[in-house]
Amino acid sequence: MSIEIFIAYILATMLILIIPGPTIILVISQAVTHGRRSVVPLVAGVFLGDLTAMTLSLLGLGAIMAVSAALFSLFKWIGAIYLLYLGIRLWRMNPGNGSIHREKGGASPHSLFKSSFIVTALNPKSIAFFVAFLPQFVSPDSPAFSQILILGGTFLFLALVNASLYALLAGQLREIIKKTRVRKWFNRCGGTALIGAGIFTAGMQRST
Repeated sequence: MSIEIFIAYILATMLILIIPGPTIILVISQAVTHGRRSVVPLVAGVFLGDLTAMTLSLLGLGAIMAVSAALFSLFKWIGAIYLLYLGIRLWRMNPGNGSIHREKGGASPHSLFKSSFIVTALNPKSIAFFVAFLPQFVSPDSPAFSQILILGGTFLFLALVNASLYALLAGQLREIIKKTRVRKWFNRCGGTALIGAGIFTAGMQRST
């Protein structure tokens, strides 16, 4: 793999990652709601979710999903229903006054990690994406396994940086907002965005 191909891969990956999808919408919504304490578990969930999706793809699940409508639909509906659940829960949340604290029924670090992991790992497009995207940058003149490790590791690093920046900016916004009424409005905006992401996920079509 030449340096030119690697640079082209980095640029293509950055362009793909910058465009917010269901995962980034979730990260922004949860970070605005729960502040800076949510950044680490959210980003960790995204990283491990991407790692899981990539591993499943390399093990062949992505190729199977590309031709199996039933399996694609299964992952799609699980992810869509979970996004709808998170959106409704966030929309109904009533933030408290004062400093950030864990409200009754609020999100713990474990639940924040779990939500971002599930949404990222179970996105059928993500699993199929690695099968279609990575091989385009693998040179047939060099060992494929080492190239896939480099390309996969680069994607995970860039995805980690991307999610971290979104989460940190959203978390900082949460720190600036002090009024409960404004926080509640942000919660409902985030919840609406998650519900929209769930509807969008439910409408996904398998690539032909």
